[in-house]
Amino acid sequence: MPRPVDFNLYLITDRRQVVSGDLVQTVRAALEGGVRAVQLREKDLPPDELLTLAERLRRLTRAYRARLLINSHIDVALAVAADGVHLPCHSSALASARRRLGPNRLLGVSTHNQVEIEAAVAAKADFMTFGPVFATPSKLPFGAPVGIAALQSACRQSPLPVFALGGISVDRLDHLPSSGSAGVALIGGIIAASDPTQAARDYLASLAASSLRGEK
Repeated sequence: MPRPVDFNLYLITDRRQVVSGDLVQTVRAALEGGVRAVQLREKDLPPDELLTLAERLRRLTRAYRARLLINSHIDVALAVAADGVHLPCHSSALASARRRLGPNRLLGVSTHNQVEIEAAVAAKADFMTFGPVFATPSKLPFGAPVGIAALQSACRQSPLPVFALGGISVDRLDHLPSSGSAGVALIGGIIAASDPTQAARDYLASLAASSLRGEK
């Protein structure tokens, strides 16, 4: 049975987009602004550096009572006692992820179509991201944006909470309430902001004014 997903803003890291060059301080600023779920997604870091960064973010997120998920590396998530892991749908680890994580940690899965949604459900995931909804440089390998209609369809078809991903700016949040999504996942809107604290507050205020509640 899926674990409760108690957030509607899912922040994904990318240290290359950080204005100050300090990812940890940028995440701290975002947490100060109210972010309560962070995915550590630094795929090109060597394992030892990723583990060190995960340890720092685990201490930080724990201090703010926020969730930390690790992208792809279940071993790192377990080593730092993270709240869960986020996997691409094509990951070879997806089939065994729930067994390795146990019953209490979150499993998030990236999806882009109905086949991948079904695979995430079969893997006993707790939630999924879906997109790219709008155009965004980080999702260019996945092709053209799928748009709101595809997001609506994904939300209808999925029994799990769906987070809209891809080009999610504050001024586009007005398009999402009718989609049925549980929230939004994003990188640049906060990570690349000159003031991540204020950016987080702006997103959360807009989400609070919408019907995106953080649970499905």
